[in-house]
Amino acid sequence: MGEITLQRLLRLLPQRSDWDAVKRAPRRDLIAGVTVAIVALPLALAFGVTSGLGAQAGIATAVVAGAVAAIFGGSNLQVSGPTGAMTVVLVPVVHEFGANGVLMVGLVAGLVLIVMAGAGLGRYVKFLPMPLIEGFTVGIAVVIALQQVPAALGVPAGDQERVWAVAGDAVIRFAGDPSAAPILVAIGVAALMLLGARWRPGLPFSLVGIVAATLLASFLPLGLDTLGTLPAGLPSPSLAFFDLGTIGPLLPAVVAVASLAALESLLSAAVADGMSVDEHHDPDRELFGQGLANMAAPIFGGIPATAAIARTAVNVRAGAGSKLAALTHAFVLLLVVLVAARLVSQIPLAALAGVLIATTVRMVEFGSVRALLKSTRGDAAVLLLTFGITVAFDLVAAVVVGLAVAIVIALRSVARSARVEQVPLEADDHTAEEQELLGQNIVAYRFDGPLFFGAAHRFLLELTEISDVRVLILRMSRISTIDATGARVLGDVITRIEQKGIVVLLSGISAEHDDILSTLGVASHLRENGRIFQGTPEAIAFARSLVMP
Repeated sequence: MGEITLQRLLRLLPQRSDWDAVKRAPRRDLIAGVTVAIVALPLALAFGVTSGLGAQAGIATAVVAGAVAAIFGGSNLQVSGPTGAMTVVLVPVVHEFGANGVLMVGLVAGLVLIVMAGAGLGRYVKFLPMPLIEGFTVGIAVVIALQQVPAALGVPAGDQERVWAVAGDAVIRFAGDPSAAPILVAIGVAALMLLGARWRPGLPFSLVGIVAATLLASFLPLGLDTLGTLPAGLPSPSLAFFDLGTIGPLLPAVVAVASLAALESLLSAAVADGMSVDEHHDPDRELFGQGLANMAAPIFGGIPATAAIARTAVNVRAGAGSKLAALTHAFVLLLVVLVAARLVSQIPLAALAGVLIATTVRMVEFGSVRALLKSTRGDAAVLLLTFGITVAFDLVAAVVVGLAVAIVIALRSVARSARVEQVPLEADDHTAEEQELLGQNIVAYRFDGPLFFGAAHRFLLELTEISDVRVLILRMSRISTIDATGARVLGDVITRIEQKGIVVLLSGISAEHDDILSTLGVASHLRENGRIFQGTPEAIAFARSLVMP
């Protein structure tokens, strides 16, 4: 057991193939890394501010988590850092527990991700239904947009618990003392990003908008709030925030952060694989890398991180082929805070709000959402429910409820696909008179699909109505799966039918299903009396021997 655990751990560590990938085209990776850093800078600043811990926390996250995840992660193309989805989870934590609470959440969530990696859970994320993913993605986009309302209106954010309440309060206060400058800056930056992306997708229009807004605010008395003092460099590493006593109250947030980091990172890695020719990520290594990144970032004052689909896509389009690109991105961002912290501190908050508003619009795949809403009522229900709960309450509740509803709908669909129907007996070489006699005394029913708790009781109602025959053959070869409930119901069916004086025969039971029936003691008397047959022809022959003179 210890050897297996050691082998699993070694598989999670950096591999020689990582270095081989770096040697293929280092110049191309360096260029891709610089390109991603230009795109990531305004996003890191904005997400840091939105999280409640400030711009410095966003930069620290992008640098530290970006580097650690690049080294230890399971994708050559992934770029990690602060994301909008993560800030949605963090804002309530800041509100209730302060900055130290956020740092504790990141540290413990990182440990949870490492445990998930060791348990091999990375492969199971792909089973999440698409309506659930789209629902909370749209919900997150709306929440992020609502979070930007105070900065876009140029008013301080209130201390309300729900983001929609904060946005509403900001609108009311803005109405009492309106100012056009912050709105125009936010709209201008957002419009530049959205229109520019359609004109020249490869250019970093977010940075262009930030620079333009900063220069405008420097030369005109617009009265815009700015980021303020930004220290040159990263904070000194510290574990002063660590407090075991706070873990209990923070557990819901820990679960939310770990789940979101796993989900978003693995989805991003899958997107990166799809955009490349021969790249394939290791999901468990990716969880391991994200776990280490989230444990390292809080030590330098950073917020929880995850892989970022937008930045990863830029990385791939820029020609990245190895982890060197993501490492270069982290190094360039570190240089920015070392040599240009004073300039960065002059960026208007309204400009960052515009960056995030444009980002939320680009997060949503409107075509995919429309298609899902039109596909089935079940898919539409899961999408809308997940979206509504994300906006009204929180992401964890949305995912739990959405997944539960999706499972119920899936089980209902599977149960409906299962059926039992009467099938004709083979004519063989009997005369018409003999065949009529057989038809009057023997019936055969065939099960199709799963015999499980969701469908078994419907079979019970159908089969117990059988009467006026001497022999009933239950053909079991097409049962795809059977659980304990299905087996128990089958036993109940047999008992009720036999109470009517009808002989019951079983045929075509697979070895796996027969083991379940034997373990539960179902139809044991049929087995003892030789009334379970390998094939249907043998069962029919035995039935004939019972009814033919």
